[in-house]
Amino acid sequence: MNGTATGTRGQRRRSRGGGAAKRAERTAIRIESARFIERRIPVFELLDEEALATIEDGAETVLEEIGVNFLDNPEALRLWQQAGADIDGERVRIPRGLARSLCATAPSTYVQHARNPERNVAIGGRGLVFAPVYGPPFIRSREAGRRYATLADFQDLVRLGYMSKWLHHSGGTLCEPTDIPVNKRHLDMLFAHMTLSDKPFMGSVTAPQRAEDSVAMAGILFGETFVRDNTVMTSLININSPLSFDSIMVGAMEVYARANQACVISPFIVGGAMAPVSVAGTLVQVLAEVLAGVAYNQLVRPGAPVVMGAFVTSIDMNSGAPTFGTPEATKILVGAGQLARRLRLPFRSGGGLCGSKLPDAQAAYESANTLNATLFGGVNFALHAAGWLEGGLVTSFEKFVMDADQLGVFHSIANGVDLSPNGLGLDAIREVGPGGHFLGCQHTQDNFRHAFWRSDLFDYRPFETWSEDGGSDTAGFATARVRKLLADYQKPELDPAIEERLHDFVVRRKASEPDALV
Repeated sequence: MNGTATGTRGQRRRSRGGGAAKRAERTAIRIESARFIERRIPVFELLDEEALATIEDGAETVLEEIGVNFLDNPEALRLWQQAGADIDGERVRIPRGLARSLCATAPSTYVQHARNPERNVAIGGRGLVFAPVYGPPFIRSREAGRRYATLADFQDLVRLGYMSKWLHHSGGTLCEPTDIPVNKRHLDMLFAHMTLSDKPFMGSVTAPQRAEDSVAMAGILFGETFVRDNTVMTSLININSPLSFDSIMVGAMEVYARANQACVISPFIVGGAMAPVSVAGTLVQVLAEVLAGVAYNQLVRPGAPVVMGAFVTSIDMNSGAPTFGTPEATKILVGAGQLARRLRLPFRSGGGLCGSKLPDAQAAYESANTLNATLFGGVNFALHAAGWLEGGLVTSFEKFVMDADQLGVFHSIANGVDLSPNGLGLDAIREVGPGGHFLGCQHTQDNFRHAFWRSDLFDYRPFETWSEDGGSDTAGFATARVRKLLADYQKPELDPAIEERLHDFVVRRKASEPDALV
């Protein structure tokens, strides 16, 4: 009997130990990162062949008859003249077909390498890469309200991006750290991306020297030989719409192109203010600007990776404020995607764009409209996919995690429909038969863990449980999730010698020039 009792107690101890192990596994901190999306669904085609040809002809007419300005850039004018363009002061008129022929050397897809190879992304083809918000000077949280952003905010956003499963990219200027001088903050931002995350990141474009700093720091992180032979940064070059290329952004683009680093050539258009109010007219201007920008990128270095961008929104004719999530913007996004594919270029657009001041219903509706267009319009690189608020003036901590959670929906949709024997489920239908239920059948037991996408943020509890727990709204749940993700954050491993070299570079560069406001 004693032996039996001892055996029973041992079994109970093992059982309790097994339960503890399972509980520990459930509560262990897991940092998951989904692979970039590869669409298994078709993209939406809004424009027919005749419409596309008409828009392309209009863009060629703009380049040939009106031209584009390359401001304060004698080298650009020289290269254009050598290529056969007509130069009149700073105005470049491009003969019909020349820009398109120059664009042909750009790759249709490229790999951006991360310091963790498991986080590499392919940009182009059927791929879709989600990157967070870019550029806001203000930050908002439920607890502290709206204020100017700091470096500490920036670092926390990098941590949140690293901890967010459905974000594939660390991004670039997640917010402007206004407590750091303008001419030096890029160094701190790059250092944060390189050390606090192991996802791919963007370089600085606010001056050619800052682009050179980005390439130099990437050389420390990856090794100079690796950077010379591979793309490790994708950086945003905005066009001054209408039809102008300034020397600062173009100068940064020249640095990246020569270094074989990718550039997103992107018009920044508010329809009715910086482009015609019509959808077709805006598409004509977008294509003309992109053709000129990509062509010049290829003049600098044929074969350099480059992305066709289209950031377009409409305008509220009463207030003059930009509007987001509108049907016109969706039409332009989808049409621009078709034009990019005809050029065999990767395509950047979309994101979680909204004009709302808070992470509220307006923000959700407008962001959902834009994100749906992103998936179905064939976007390859979606900047602003998490955290955008107030027309891009604000990065919101709560909206960052709300958006990042919802990006999982698009991973599921993009996978299409499973038509395998398991997906068809005929065995389950046979097992249950008429009048039964599927909750306990073997097929459900085998698949329930992964059969349905499930939010890590939304509340699905009964009303009574939710009410007793304080009755929070989604923004309140998002505040709690921000706290949890930051508390659970674990810094990815990095060779201490590399981190020290990066730190020393930042210190030396900061000491090399006085603080400046531009």
